[in-house]
Amino acid sequence: MLKLTPFLFNRLLITVVIFTVCSCTSNENEHPDHLVFRYNEHKNIGSLDPAFSKDLADIWATHQLFNGLVQMDDQLNVKPAIAKNWTITDSATTYNFTLRNDVFFHKHELFDQDSTRRVTASDFEYSFNRLKDETIASPGSWVLNKVTKFSAVNDSTFQIKLKQPFPAFLGLLTMKYCSVVPKEIVEHYGNDFRSHPIGTGPFKFKRWEENLKLVFRRNNHYFETDATNQQLPYLEAVAITFLPDKQSEFLQFAQGNIDFVSGLDASYKDEILTTVGQLKTNYIDDVSMIRGPYLNTEYLAFYMETKVNTIQSLKLRKAINVGFDRDKMMMYLRNGIGIPASGGFIPKGLPGYDDTIGFTYDPELAKQLVSEFKAETGINDPEITLTTTSNYLSFCEFIQRELQKTGLLVNVDVIPPSSLKDAKANGQVDFFRASWIADYPDAENYLSLYYSKNFAPNGPNYTHFKSAEFDEMYEAAYLETDSERRIELYTKMDSLIMASAPIVPMFYDEVVRFTRKNVSGLGINATNLLELKSVKKSELKN
Repeated sequence: MLKLTPFLFNRLLITVVIFTVCSCTSNENEHPDHLVFRYNEHKNIGSLDPAFSKDLADIWATHQLFNGLVQMDDQLNVKPAIAKNWTITDSATTYNFTLRNDVFFHKHELFDQDSTRRVTASDFEYSFNRLKDETIASPGSWVLNKVTKFSAVNDSTFQIKLKQPFPAFLGLLTMKYCSVVPKEIVEHYGNDFRSHPIGTGPFKFKRWEENLKLVFRRNNHYFETDATNQQLPYLEAVAITFLPDKQSEFLQFAQGNIDFVSGLDASYKDEILTTVGQLKTNYIDDVSMIRGPYLNTEYLAFYMETKVNTIQSLKLRKAINVGFDRDKMMMYLRNGIGIPASGGFIPKGLPGYDDTIGFTYDPELAKQLVSEFKAETGINDPEITLTTTSNYLSFCEFIQRELQKTGLLVNVDVIPPSSLKDAKANGQVDFFRASWIADYPDAENYLSLYYSKNFAPNGPNYTHFKSAEFDEMYEAAYLETDSERRIELYTKMDSLIMASAPIVPMFYDEVVRFTRKNVSGLGINATNLLELKSVKKSELKN
């Protein structure tokens, strides 16, 4: 157990009280500690129905309970899941999936005398129809927008037909929205399926006391095995608590009451990490840190249809891009966690990323560009307003201070997240902070933000960037079946965006995870998916 630093000591008593209240209803002695994986979810889980798995908290939970046709490994490769193989025909518009015959739903009294049944293709037909059902109003219905038809050919074959080729389609099918659910259970519970989930995953639902505790138990009939043919999962249970803030979560981790924390919050980043992103000495013996690229681009964006002359100026947009030191920003504000953005909008970790197409810090060039703008327009005191939320105020203030040295005045306006979301969707802010986390691991998902037919509010093109050349390449990429050629198109499109500078990439995020030393097999991936089926915990020695 870690020694109490002043940071931990000052916060511990109140957090212990909170954690005791949150944990008092669980039977912690049901399994030995090394067979139970414990983590905290500071954001409330809204639903355990995969059709509503929009937020990361919900995705983490439903991923333990449900499977789809395919799944993604830590290298973002699409692998078999319930579908053991598939074929793609008819110019890449028809997908035929052959299902395993040994996948069964978690036991429930509503099934037949065996309290379970085998998954068939008709279950996927029902699940996909449910995803499209407007009365269900699943936020994941868009996943099937490019699908013209799907059907159960027979019990073991499920067919999907697309309107046109879409190379990223298999990646889409890995999303939890596309999980298989049993008709008889869903229709029995109706809306309450959210809290009575029955799936096929490595763990099964046990108990949910909302805002207090969520418990999953091992699925002893799970279909996947490890490389030595040992059945997964290794753990007997997963226990999730709901302490409301990241600081309390970290304190419980430091005391050994939970097994891992994800992300680097400002409340504890200086407690655990040095300024260059290394574990501090007093944590090295008890804690392991793993980190890697995260498919999340943090950036500033310009509304290209604005009448504001500073934003209409390509020179000023470029001056902002070269006018602040991204490396220094990441060291001071993120303790070195995150990759300074020297490329385009496509983040590191995705095919198509190129770290040479973006901007690098050049204060003299920034001053020159601002001076040229002043001379050309007669505006001697140019200024611009940057709209952000409180969570990113420190980043915006850093950029504000750096750009003032160039002769450009930046005003920072802080508004609530919901207000910024509405304002950027409706073209009501001229310069704003934003981020884009991949819906699916393909660069097309990022480039869709600059396709002219996706203008917000009817699509994700919040900048209203428009380029006929870009649109032509974007549409060509859909039809390109050669993966290397398609990646070349992605990079060219990203380079075209950066040449017009409708955005200011700040950094590409990283997944960072802290685990106790007795945890192994957790892994890390660029979508920040929590995969627990291969996790082991060793017994702690007294």
